[in-house]
Order: sequence, then C-alpha cells, then structure tokens
Amino acid sequence: MSDRRSEESSGDEPSSSSISDEVWEQFLQDTERDIRKSAPKEPSARAREVTERLKGRKGEPEGWRTGPAWQETNGRAARRRRTWAVIGVPLAVAVAVVAMRPSVVPGDPFGSSSGSSSGSSSGSSSGTDTATTRLPDETTTPTAPPSAAAPGTPTLAHPFAGSPALRWADGAAGIVLPKATALGAIPEDRVELALRQTKTLLVDANLNPGVIAGGNPAAALSVLDPEQPDVLDNLRTSLRSPGRTHNPLFLFSRFDPKDVKQAGKVVKVRGRITFAKGKYQGVAVHADYTFVYPVVRADAATDGSTEVTRTIVRRVIDVELPDPTRYQVTAGRLTLLRYDEDAGNSVCGIDDGYLHPQFASRAATATASATPTGPPVDPYDRSRDIGKEEACGKVSRT
Repeated sequence: MSDRRSEESSGDEPSSSSISDEVWEQFLQDTERDIRKSAPKEPSARAREVTERLKGRKGEPEGWRTGPAWQETNGRAARRRRTWAVIGVPLAVAVAVVAMRPSVVPGDPFGSSSGSSSGSSSGSSSGTDTATTRLPDETTTPTAPPSAAAPGTPTLAHPFAGSPALRWADGAAGIVLPKATALGAIPEDRVELALRQTKTLLVDANLNPGVIAGGNPAAALSVLDPEQPDVLDNLRTSLRSPGRTHNPLFLFSRFDPKDVKQAGKVVKVRGRITFAKGKYQGVAVHADYTFVYPVVRADAATDGSTEVTRTIVRRVIDVELPDPTRYQVTAGRLTLLRYDEDAGNSVCGIDDGYLHPQFASRAATATASATPTGPPVDPYDRSRDIGKEEACGKVSRT
C-alpha cells in the first residue's frame, strides 16, 4: 500500500488538503483490521507459535497448545470411592508394605522395570505362604470372581491363608508392563515412557512402605504434570489436610502407623495395563489392579495378639502422556484423567486420610458414621465394574 500523504502533498509546506498524522494512522489501523477479519482464520504454524508464546496460559480453552482439561476429575473421584466393611466376619482394611525386591537395580527404586515373567512356581518372598503355582498374569478382563480358596485363617506366618491372593504375584512383580509398540506416528520409546511412568505411579502409591505408613508419595507425584490445573494442588491438600472431598485414599493406599502395621513384607498384586492412542494425541494408559494388604494391630506386641486381618484395595486409573508439540504440557509427565478406588474391609465414615481395618477382637471405632448396606460383594471379584457411586458396602470374604 502506497503512502497516500506523499501523493496528496509535496514540498516543504503543508498542504491544506493533507491528512493529519493521527487521522492517517487511524485509517491504516482500520484497514488492517478489516483485512484481518476477511482473512482465513487458521494461522500459520509460525504464527501459532509466536501467538502462544505471547498469550497468557491461564483461562485458555482446551485445545491446540492448551493443557488437557481436568474436567472435574477430582470431583468424580470423590464420588467414585466405595468402601466395603465387614459384618460379623474378622476382616481388616489395611495397607501393608511390599518388600523392595532384591533384583531392583539402583536408579529404579520402585521396580519400574517390566517385572518378572508369569506362570512360574513361586513362594512368597517373605518365606511364608508358599503357593503351589503362581497364577499366569492377567491379560484380559475376568468373567467371574476367583474360585474359593482352601480354608485357612491368616496368621503372622501365613498372612494369605484362605485368600485367593495366595497365588498372586508379590508386590511390583505383579505390575507387568505390556510390550511397547509404536502407535502410528507415536514412537515406541514414547509408549515405553508412558508405561514406565504409570508403573512408577502405581508402585509408589500402593507399594512403597513409607507411603503405606502415611508418608509422602514423592515419586508418584513427580510423574504427574504440574501444568494440569489444580491436580497436584488438590492431591497435596488431601495429604496435608485430608477430608471427605480431599481424601488421599482416592489415589494412595495409607494406614495410620499408630493403628496398624504390616504383617510380613508382602503385598499381593493382580491386574493389568493396556495402552492405546489417546484423546490428546498421545499415549493413553489404562491400569486396573487389586492390592491385598495383611496387617496387625499396632498395639499387638503389647498384649501379645497375633491376630491378622486383610484389606483388599482395587484401583482403576486412566492417564495419558499427551503430545507436547500440540498441547501445553510438561514433557514426560502424565495427565491424570480418572482414578477410582474400591476398599474392602475398612471402617466406613472416617475421613482422616487412612484406611481403618476391622479386627474381630475389637469393635469398629465409634467415630464411624456409615453403616454397611446391601448384599455382600466379593472384593476379589475383578470382573465387576467399580466407581459407580460412593457407598458403604459389605464384603463376603477377605
């Protein structure tokens, strides 16, 4: 566009027909605005990059170069926690600790490698409860609950006696990662990263002795994306000041060390992980695992009690490692999309951030506010859906 002022006026003296600088500048701005309105809306890649660099991150809609929306996942999780207590049967909800496996190498402290192979004969790493044959790893959704186990009462020497979990894997060995393969344009190594990060989350949240005893799940939190709005803040609030709506049990297995402690060093684990291309053009990982924790009362040594009870916690989580070239995310960190929890044999109505197992030798705490209702449910049944509603139910066995 030519400079119209030079055409209308020449020489050193101003012309009476010349346009003032202010009016001319306004004309240029109006013209440029009109051109922009009529131009195609999709900017070039370079323009998008520059625009996003200049644009503030807060308040942007979900989409290109914005972070995946949280969509009130934490609220849904609060509604999807279901606790199962025991009526007339000696049970307990407790989170015990998985022993750190000797085969875990330095730099992989929570067993984030793919784990041991399945189907081999195996006894418990604690030297007790030697199972005849370890079950093959779960590869598809079960169609029925496990059959009844041989009768038995859990003891300190045999904490899994009478439980179907006797033949399950020990600790992190039960979280077996599928072989990573490319997903179209998503390379194999990125799929592998998503799987390993998910395993780190599961192991630290459910099998780390310190976390089980009420400690900080630092490794689990470290794999979650700080760019995801409010997620880490909500989780840290739940750990610092637990309550009904901010409850760490939604994602972490925790017991009050003043109340219970583990019976032995083994937590039994069964479940599976799958992956696919995700909503955010990345690797979506689905994990569904059940953890069985044998525990004893913390004051058992005082009165010589050897009573053991078990807690069964099932967790279903969905995470994604989004495409960092298309979304505003932290490279290598997981976006948490869903987390549901079922806890069997935990006193209902206590929102202090700990699982509270029931023992036959002592009545449920008077602070509990919810009464178990409905028909008993098998907490070992991995064929049923979880996360439908929050309630206090009854379990048929532990």
